[in-house]
Amino acid sequence: MRHTLPLAPQFYVTAPQPCPYLEGRMERKLFTALQGPQAEKLNDSLSKQGFRRSQNVLYRPSCSDCAACLSARIDVARFAPSKSQKRTAKRNAHLVRRATSPWATEEQYGLFRRYLDHRHADGGMADMDIFEFAAMIEETPIRSRVIEYVDRESDHLTAVCLTDVLDDGLSMVYSFYEPDLPRQSLGGYMILDHIEIARDAGLPYVYLGYWVPGSAKMGYKRNFTGLEVFRGGEWTRLHGDEDFSDDLNPGGTNPIAEQVANISLPDTVR
Repeated sequence: MRHTLPLAPQFYVTAPQPCPYLEGRMERKLFTALQGPQAEKLNDSLSKQGFRRSQNVLYRPSCSDCAACLSARIDVARFAPSKSQKRTAKRNAHLVRRATSPWATEEQYGLFRRYLDHRHADGGMADMDIFEFAAMIEETPIRSRVIEYVDRESDHLTAVCLTDVLDDGLSMVYSFYEPDLPRQSLGGYMILDHIEIARDAGLPYVYLGYWVPGSAKMGYKRNFTGLEVFRGGEWTRLHGDEDFSDDLNPGGTNPIAEQVANISLPDTVR
């Protein structure tokens, strides 16, 4: 019997599990498979609606009692670096950007392990082996790049970002870096560099993943001007401190059927 892919994406919900960002809360995700000849169009469309990619899956938080996770992006035209960010760029001027196809290397995995062991030893990815790491990097049905940052003098791999190229921007899927160089602010530097890449390419946005008010892990994202979050079905600009209040954590979401009904799909994958 010949099996064919469904004409329209099928959406599913994960079982609840402890939230990695806010203590005492449970997380649940709405997700769909990213496959077939229209994968790029589907990824472009759903990324604009708060979804993120993980290998061959697109997902969006859909917690029953919380809606704190807000998809965040930077409007490149509205971004202006702060004095601190200018210093960060200067401190990392010795790094050379190297863009490659999504292919995992042992050198990347060694850096990845040092990063996890130092910063996320108890996280969900802590036990990831080299084969799982390779799958994270290489299993992509869309246009993806691995952006490596290498020390010009020593040729030492210092930071890496897996980046998707969307029709309206760059999506920073996952980044990691040398944990023994805290003064270089490598995570922030990679965001600054992606803003420059997007600007040079004429792309209006850099997608950062999720920002969670009240989560210290996500606090760095509020340091970037031009920040927007997806809530209430649209992208909203964040301005002053009142826009970054922990009170932005609403206490629930719409029913799953209503959420799915409100997802806009490109005509070619309906």
